[in-house]
Amino acid sequence: MTPVIKVDNLYKAFQEGGTLLWAVNGVNLDIHSSEAVGLVGESGCGKTTTARCLLRLLEPTKGHIFFQDTDITQLTSGRLRQQRRYFQMVFQDPDTSLNPRFSVRRTLREPLKLHALVKGAEVEDRLKETMLRVNLEPQMLDRYPHQLSGGQKQRVGIARAIITEPRFVALDEPTSSLDMSIRIQILSLLQRLQEELEMAYLFISHDLSAVRFLCRRLYVMYLGRVIEYGSADEIFDHPVHPYTQALLSAIPIPDPTIKRKRILLEGEPPSLFYLPQGCSFYDRCKYRKPACASEPPPLQDKGNGHFVACFD
Repeated sequence: MTPVIKVDNLYKAFQEGGTLLWAVNGVNLDIHSSEAVGLVGESGCGKTTTARCLLRLLEPTKGHIFFQDTDITQLTSGRLRQQRRYFQMVFQDPDTSLNPRFSVRRTLREPLKLHALVKGAEVEDRLKETMLRVNLEPQMLDRYPHQLSGGQKQRVGIARAIITEPRFVALDEPTSSLDMSIRIQILSLLQRLQEELEMAYLFISHDLSAVRFLCRRLYVMYLGRVIEYGSADEIFDHPVHPYTQALLSAIPIPDPTIKRKRILLEGEPPSLFYLPQGCSFYDRCKYRKPACASEPPPLQDKGNGHFVACFD
């Protein structure tokens, strides 16, 4: 089955002075219809940059991004604009992603107007239908962001993303700014919308419990590279890479009688200005070998669709 999104050897560099900073370093991934895929890793590893490149909100330095067999890195601005209704993004902070001068009605009308999807009385019908889909009353269409709670703002952000009936949605930390009780509501909403609308998700989050709840597969990033991927259950139950093991050991357990040994990593990630020649995790890994210092380990198949970049 053809993936909705397929990323082939994606790189993204930023110019800092006279030096290139490689934020994304050879990422490959794919996401199928109605599938939620998690992308996790510590802050600064390249997750958000990867997502923004997938939607061409940032221009990739090199590599290819296929949306339903169309290489969107090769599209002109006009053709890309025609395709944009099919891939959308929900941002981390609704306070900054919603225009404070736009009412909810105008916020939701803008994508409909831009893509000329519906006209006349159908516009109002689509607005009301979308509001109900995200569990908001249509009467709230005339409110402004400052009149909404944090959870309501994020629902408006989700409504804006789904109103064009996309095939793919990138979710960048969509629950991180919300209270725990509201997070659960938003996650359940996202799960329901995915089933109803058959969308594919890329779900970026530091909340690994949320990732396991929503996602079928999981990619782990470190310093711009994917260092482990496979089914979410396989990685959560049998992590192989030392970094993944440390990351998962930090998940809180709601039962105080159960103790988990926390794996504490020593040192700091190397600078993106001076990427190591070998494994990017070399300086922090207690299992490192001489081979790890000279070349980056390739992703190796460990069985059950579980791949790990490690010389074990």
